Amino acid sequence: MEGRTHSHYHQPPHVVVVPYPSQGHINPLLQFAKRLFSKGLKSTIATTRSTVKSINAAGIQVEAISDGFGQGEIPQAGKEDVYLRAFRENGSRTLSQIIHKYKDSDSPITCIVYDSFLPWALDVARQHGIYGASFFTNSATVCAVFCHIHHGTLTLPAKHEEMELPLMLPGLPPLNSPDIPSFIKAPESYPAYLAMKMSQFSNLEKADWIFNNSFHELEAEAAKSVSELWPAKLIGPMVPSAYLDGRIEGDKGYGASLWKPLSDQCIKWLQHKPRRSVVFISFGSMVSLSAKQMEEIAYALKAGDFNFLWVVRETERSKFPETFMDSVAGKGLLVSWCNQLEMLAHPAIGSFVTHCGWNSTLEGLSLGVPMVAMPQWSDQMTDAKFIEEIWGVGFRAKEDEFGIVRREELLYCLKQVMDGERSQEIRKNANKWREMAKAAVGEQGSSDQSIDEFVQHLKDDANRKKGGRMAVTSM
Repeated sequence: MEGRTHSHYHQPPHVVVVPYPSQGHINPLLQFAKRLFSKGLKSTIATTRSTVKSINAAGIQVEAISDGFGQGEIPQAGKEDVYLRAFRENGSRTLSQIIHKYKDSDSPITCIVYDSFLPWALDVARQHGIYGASFFTNSATVCAVFCHIHHGTLTLPAKHEEMELPLMLPGLPPLNSPDIPSFIKAPESYPAYLAMKMSQFSNLEKADWIFNNSFHELEAEAAKSVSELWPAKLIGPMVPSAYLDGRIEGDKGYGASLWKPLSDQCIKWLQHKPRRSVVFISFGSMVSLSAKQMEEIAYALKAGDFNFLWVVRETERSKFPETFMDSVAGKGLLVSWCNQLEMLAHPAIGSFVTHCGWNSTLEGLSLGVPMVAMPQWSDQMTDAKFIEEIWGVGFRAKEDEFGIVRREELLYCLKQVMDGERSQEIRKNANKWREMAKAAVGEQGSSDQSIDEFVQHLKDDANRKKGGRMAVTSM
């Protein structure tokens, strides 16, 4: 028995990381798990049965939890509230089972780092007397806006009411109508998503740590402005180490893909293209463009004198103008999925047309690629404002009165970013942010120090307990 008691704490502290099961949430949380593992913690990812098989990262254990849905079963759009209820109920139960499983092992779980979309995971941590840390996957600016709503310092407009504009919040630049997350401007448009965003704060005061996938140099003001209500540690960008500090060996990808990438085909094609001559277009894993918007993008690309690589999911292919691909043979490549980081890091890429999801925005910044912002919904609107106006790394393509970015507008933005008057200034800014991102996660950088403090706390705590146990067992 005595040996058993001692062995509990010979092992490093054990952290379980619980992401919301979509690509844009799994990637940064899995990357965080890898950072923790590289700093001497034991890291386990607990994810839904339908996403377990997609995760393969060196040193990271994977455990399945249940969301109440079978393999590959996903509730219909518009039923997000049903899904979240089922996930809370089944996830809580199965996460508890994992904690029990390790309880009497050599490495009991000491902390749950959970996606802020899943606040019930903190309740599970509390029930088992272990630490709980919330991980926010949006920008600090967007988190600050929602934090103000939660605490009543910003009121949502009633149905069909206009919001008082511009939105002026401490520590943030003025936000005009196109810059405000769509859930806030029209709360009735996506009630389940708005509820999910607000639930992030429901029990947050009980969390031992709050992490945010951003970095001090990028968003210190926004984080500081709400630090009393939302004391987040900025620990990003959570991008594979090979593209930043290079300190995690072999860390070239996230280690999670819900789709089969076609990177070899893309790299072969890019190899024959001149430096900075290719526009890379990708709208992430969730966005679905209208046929009209696809057509406008297609004709802008056809009219431009640059090459392009466009990621279009199979389900979206039918929206293309019929003869489009034949008319751009040799100049353009269309793929259903690829490793975005690998593409952005390639010297042939000259700009990135993005929907401005936060991960894509951070990847563009981390790899120093000028961007053309085409936000579609949610927090993407705010990210787009920062890309153009605050960080100066690109242009935001303006929509017409029907919410469509016309071909002339997109072509104008692409020309500006690729070789226009401001292209050199934009490239200079992009390189500056890239260096800052590298420094933040590099040794003794702002994000690195925040992660080290967390790791050290868990290690010290384990040693204290070890000391206590040894004192008990030696009696």
